Amino acid sequence: MALMSLENSDHMSKQEEFVLRTLEERNIRFVRLWFTDVLGFLKSVAIAPAELESAFSEGIGFDGSAIEGFARTSESDMLAKPDPTTFSVLPWRTEAPGAARMFCDITMPDGTPSPSDPRNVLRRTLNKAAEMGYTCYTHPEIEFFLFNEKPEIGKSPVPVDQGGYFDHTPAVVGHDFRRQAITMLEAMGISVEFSHHEGAPGQQEIDLRYADALSTADNIMTFRHVIKEVALEQGFYASFMPKPFTEHPGSGMHTHVSLFKGEENAFYDPNAEFNLSATGRSFIAGILKHAPEITAITNQWVNSYKRLHGGGEAPAFVNWGPSDRGALVRVPMYKPKKENSTRIELRSPDSACNPYLAYAVMLAAGLAGVEGKYELTNSAEPDSLPANLNEAIAAMEKSALVRETLGEHVFEYVLRNKRAEWQDYRRQVSAYELDRYLPVL
Repeated sequence: MALMSLENSDHMSKQEEFVLRTLEERNIRFVRLWFTDVLGFLKSVAIAPAELESAFSEGIGFDGSAIEGFARTSESDMLAKPDPTTFSVLPWRTEAPGAARMFCDITMPDGTPSPSDPRNVLRRTLNKAAEMGYTCYTHPEIEFFLFNEKPEIGKSPVPVDQGGYFDHTPAVVGHDFRRQAITMLEAMGISVEFSHHEGAPGQQEIDLRYADALSTADNIMTFRHVIKEVALEQGFYASFMPKPFTEHPGSGMHTHVSLFKGEENAFYDPNAEFNLSATGRSFIAGILKHAPEITAITNQWVNSYKRLHGGGEAPAFVNWGPSDRGALVRVPMYKPKKENSTRIELRSPDSACNPYLAYAVMLAAGLAGVEGKYELTNSAEPDSLPANLNEAIAAMEKSALVRETLGEHVFEYVLRNKRAEWQDYRRQVSAYELDRYLPVL
């Protein structure tokens, strides 16, 4: 154990040296330290390169009570410690002096991980998987909308085009947008697998390549920031809102998941139906059993439920299958008999969730199935996912699994915040009510 710790320390010091050397060689004068609040919004503090060495060793102090969900006023002192393995030069700040970024782990003053840091929540789940002998890999398909301009309150957003699924015509402006966005992402070390126009007007999809779950969550946060930067540069506005249009499909973040034991895919069995091993089947069973209680995390906004129950191949029921694109969990069969391609696809998360928390509860549910050897069955009448945020909150607050996964602090904060969001939403008088009832009542 001591040797492993020493090796890890040596590795980190080499990473830190690489960062410090790169800052000097590239004339980078602004280092942005990124972290994520409990609701999934990106936070940033900029420091000078001269401060970075002490930031690596001691962290940068900040007031945690000012960050959504981080701390009460009485326990506000926190430290942001940059993770040198996440270092990347920002490609949209190319003029000298340049800028770079790193993600941070949030700690308490005594150096212990902050219980409110979403990155730490996910890391705890991944550590549990590691204790079971598994490494978790994920691959998200991220959908979003491009609008002509930032929408104004009370006005419907205007999509940049009227394109449809896989459309490639001169009138569809998303080609150039996606090309520039992918160029920037890859310049930051984020590999892209596919990109195309999605089914709704102005809707785009970009799929990130497989990575370990923590790197994927970091990549999603970077992705959302890059997409908004490129959109602003091109005179557009990008939104990850789950369902901006009543008549069109919403934006999901279908996530492909697999567990590996060393070099072997634990989900693969060449002799089983769909090449899906007993471990893979139990993992699916875990997700299905716990699906209602994790939905307030994978679909955290009032608007999320307009997507889930609004058609357009969004999953509304707790079911699974190899080919049903409306299923909650799908077993893709693109490359049968190929071990590394065997995986499952969870289709409920939307692209506006907090990816650290969403992946933590998703993996915790699947691992509970593996640990408990849950049986995967086919139900003729599957249960429905929560119909709205209020139902999702009710399912979550009774969940021992979600409470344990998030930790007491994050669990209670999310419940308080989501109850307040629901109360605020339910008292609003909507445009639908005004249009329908004012003329006749």
